[in-house]
Amino acid sequence: MTTTTLKERLRADLTTAIKGRDELRAATLRMALTAITNEEVAGSVARSLSEPETVTVLTREVKKRREAAEAFAGAGRDEQAARERAEGEVLSGYLPAQLTDDELKALVADAIAETGAVGPKSMGVVMKAVTPKIAGRAEGGRVAAEVKSALG
Repeated sequence: MTTTTLKERLRADLTTAIKGRDELRAATLRMALTAITNEEVAGSVARSLSEPETVTVLTREVKKRREAAEAFAGAGRDEQAARERAEGEVLSGYLPAQLTDDELKALVADAIAETGAVGPKSMGVVMKAVTPKIAGRAEGGRVAAEVKSALG
């Protein structure tokens, strides 16, 4: 049995959404696949993204949707804000489960122990150690806040 890649799953779900006339899902998946393709052709040589790179692109797209929803809501444009939130929810379904606060604390504590970091000046070293272990399961801002609080 072969495992399908995230990109293949997105394409298959896009076809299903188009056939089912699910306009929101189809438009969102098209946008996500376009973002992935743009990332693949960026740079001097076209390449295929790895699964973690694809997750990174989707995470970035979810963040864009959330920020756009906040901007629209702040401007009193509730309909557009709702659309952005809905698109974010569609994309979130393709991301790995998010870490709980306790899981994040444990990973940060492990990284601090591994690196022997002490004090706020060591934040970069800890972030570098913990980021690969998190791989799309927590937002960078959330991770940075936890590292900062743990280093005191």
